[in-house]
Amino acid sequence: MSSEKDGPQNSGPWGTDPKSQSLDVDAFLRQGRQHFGGMFPGGTPSVRGILVAGGLAIVALGLWSSYYTVPSDSVAVIQRFGKFVAEVPPGLHFKFPMGIDTATIVPVKRQLKQEFGFTTPGGSDPYQSPADGRRETEMVTGDLNAALVEWVVQYRISDPVKFLFEVREPAATLRYVSESVMREVVGDRTVDEVITIGRQEIESEALLKMQTLATKYAMGISIDQVQLKNINPPEPVQSSFNEVNQAQQEKERLINEARREYNKVIPLAEGEKDQRIREADGYRLKRINEAEGDAARFTALLTEYLKAPDVTRRRIYIETLQDVMPTIGSKIIVDGSTSSILPLLNLDRQRESQP
Repeated sequence: MSSEKDGPQNSGPWGTDPKSQSLDVDAFLRQGRQHFGGMFPGGTPSVRGILVAGGLAIVALGLWSSYYTVPSDSVAVIQRFGKFVAEVPPGLHFKFPMGIDTATIVPVKRQLKQEFGFTTPGGSDPYQSPADGRRETEMVTGDLNAALVEWVVQYRISDPVKFLFEVREPAATLRYVSESVMREVVGDRTVDEVITIGRQEIESEALLKMQTLATKYAMGISIDQVQLKNINPPEPVQSSFNEVNQAQQEKERLINEARREYNKVIPLAEGEKDQRIREADGYRLKRINEAEGDAARFTALLTEYLKAPDVTRRRIYIETLQDVMPTIGSKIIVDGSTSSILPLLNLDRQRESQP
């Protein structure tokens, strides 16, 4: 007995002696019964109790994993053992538990966006892949100038099945497609067009090409809008570029002022020219009409004169006196037999007029 108890023990976890192994197992079972005994009314768990507890736990886990809720702006894609089964609308639904069915929520009615070159605080998109924003914005224009272009792509998930199963990481693929298209569109234009007048045209062309590629790759994505944000030259030349822009703006301002002055002076001169021309035309017509009237009157008078010369001559003389006499202030009628004008002089009136 003493040799069995006091002899050296083996280094294994359970030892190699059958008796010591049986003692250790018994001790382990006793400790387990003591530990779980408090969970049962009798103090000692039975095999049946353990099975009942395990069954209840499995049932509870199955019930907990058998229902799910789909938000109003989303749909659920159901997979059974990894194979697509159905597309479920919003609401409360049930599925096979314990991982038999899996439901993936896809926000089909929510407008998602990807930002290039910047990130809006608190507006992170769960489908937006992290990327180097600085590298994305560096582009070369068609005139071999560099520009830093920031833009936003707003899109929706139009086909959840294609979005999940047709393309691996469709959001990341969309990001690569967007960057490629934007570099192509910017590379076809000068830096002045990209920064100033060509923004709307770039947005429209990029939207069309992105949607074409998204359809071609069966990504299940619909592009809603492409919006350019900040477009700047590289930092080393930004100050010089700003000076050039200021000079161009000053040039445009002077041109606009010259055009405004031109539009103010030239129409006025043209109006005065038209007025003078109309006045000359009126004067010409007046003189022509007067000459024609005088000629017609002289012709009529000549006709009457040829019919009765004496009467016509006398009538002309009388009419001429009627026109001339009212314009004469003092009238002196001299008889042909008078030999001197002394009786006609008013000496008193001349004396009064002298100082």
